[in-house]
Amino acid sequence: MRYSLDDFLPTTLKDVRRRGWEQLDVILFSGDAYVDHPSFGVAVIGRQLEKAGYKVAIVPQPNWQDDLRDFKKLGKPKLFFGVTSGNMDSMVNHYTAAKRIRSNDAYTAGGGAGHRPDYAVSVYSKILKEIYPDTPVVIGGIEASLRRLTHYDYWQDKLIPSVLIESGADLLSYGMGDKSIIDIAKILHNGFNSKLFKGLRQVAYIANDKAVQSLDSDKTVVLSSYDECLNSKSKYAENFKKFEIESNKMAAKTIVEQYSDDKYVVVTPPYPFLSQEELDASFDLPYTRQPHPKYAKRGAVPAYEMIKYSVNIHRGCFGGCSFCTISAHQGKFVSSRSWANIQKEIQTICQDENFKGNLSDLGGPSANMYGMSGKDKTICAKCEKPSCLFPKVCQNLDNDHTKLLEMYRRVRKMPNIKHVYIGSGIRYDLFDSKTHREYLRDVVKYHTSGRLKVAPEHTEDAILTSMRKPSFELFKELTVDFNRICEKEGLKYQLIPYFISSHPMCKMSDMRELSKKMKGLHFNLEQVQDFTPTPMTLSTTIFYTGIDPYTSKSVFTETNPNEKKKQKELFF
Repeated sequence: MRYSLDDFLPTTLKDVRRRGWEQLDVILFSGDAYVDHPSFGVAVIGRQLEKAGYKVAIVPQPNWQDDLRDFKKLGKPKLFFGVTSGNMDSMVNHYTAAKRIRSNDAYTAGGGAGHRPDYAVSVYSKILKEIYPDTPVVIGGIEASLRRLTHYDYWQDKLIPSVLIESGADLLSYGMGDKSIIDIAKILHNGFNSKLFKGLRQVAYIANDKAVQSLDSDKTVVLSSYDECLNSKSKYAENFKKFEIESNKMAAKTIVEQYSDDKYVVVTPPYPFLSQEELDASFDLPYTRQPHPKYAKRGAVPAYEMIKYSVNIHRGCFGGCSFCTISAHQGKFVSSRSWANIQKEIQTICQDENFKGNLSDLGGPSANMYGMSGKDKTICAKCEKPSCLFPKVCQNLDNDHTKLLEMYRRVRKMPNIKHVYIGSGIRYDLFDSKTHREYLRDVVKYHTSGRLKVAPEHTEDAILTSMRKPSFELFKELTVDFNRICEKEGLKYQLIPYFISSHPMCKMSDMRELSKKMKGLHFNLEQVQDFTPTPMTLSTTIFYTGIDPYTSKSVFTETNPNEKKKQKELFF
């Protein structure tokens, strides 16, 4: 299907004028190229605001190194500027685990690097506050979300304050934001009044002592201050524990962190996870599902090419892996789309003249969590555990794969569909005794393109425990089942395991054991990565502090770059 410029949200003054608008309500700045697709955060936020009746435009990848004309070209919005670094933290986007500069950027047309600054949220926000000091700046996306409190920054190798403090922004929307952004717009419609922010959910804001004292103490968690964390790694570790516990509750408390005598960051509780109807509505917005036409001569956006024929079927993850940021951003509780909504998106994909009948993925943060939740929600409401799978599968978890299997079969029967691949990672520790053999057989037989990727992450129990991952024995069982299915079906497929080196607790001796065990199982290792400490994860907290926040015990962590490199080289 072909689209005109007017089918996209405006990106230039000419686009705005063509719609007959004199002034915009909201202007969104993003570190990514503008791809009007539900997998790209700025498109989701823009479309949500549009649906609510606001006049919104997007400025993708503004030039921050010239005369700043990109920040001025659309003028001043009535309500606020929105700022995001894009779908990735800009530092993860720019640098490898060895802190080498990457030569490409998957979220840029043509794939070239250098189209966004380091710490893009702070850079964009400071520029906007300099030019328009009286206009509110609202920050969001993964970079802002995971830097909402004091956090360890791997690239500076130090603790740094909340991005609200660093950027000078007025308000932070954490998590996915497609619900909170409408409440933010409503409050700012009547002018900026920070006193109203405590009534908002899923935001962070700066408050003075008087405002903090007005909070309900029974529903508030007070963290150690930024200065206390600078002087005590154990206090920072304790802060993380409190933060993680709240982020995994069904009903969380407000979090407060002090920065000076009269300056605090207040983080309000998140919304309950989205209902099926709310999630369906987000995917039903009028996306063109394509990159903006302005990029036609610059080349493809690699990240878009990877997902343009994939379908996201749910949000959230209850795996709780120590090194993962998904639950801190999307939440622990899974929201799943209806079959009718998924079917509608697949039918839209089938109308693409370039679609050859192959869906590249039907999944989510984890491929096989669709439709899963606690059997008794009153038990979930009392739970503070970060994982429903570790150290063992929760007895209250309904991990029956029947709904997912039925969806796979429905999609396979749809007209114009030749193949449906499962590109998202499969949690094999989620298999239940009732359906796991049937599920694995279906995935291998019908939904694998020759290589099934899974993530055991390591072979040694001590490291796996620190990762909140299951015993390696479970991977061995999976290998036996996989090979048995392939032999029975006459398939010459490969099982491709992912591993991580230099994770907290991991020593060279552990890597030697990993290498030896995988050779013993006749695997050639290729999907490997060195641990990258990203903000606001348990693994990163241990990496920085050398302390397990839950036991207060010291943990060996390899921080020497040369030794980290040696650990990774043992993969090969």
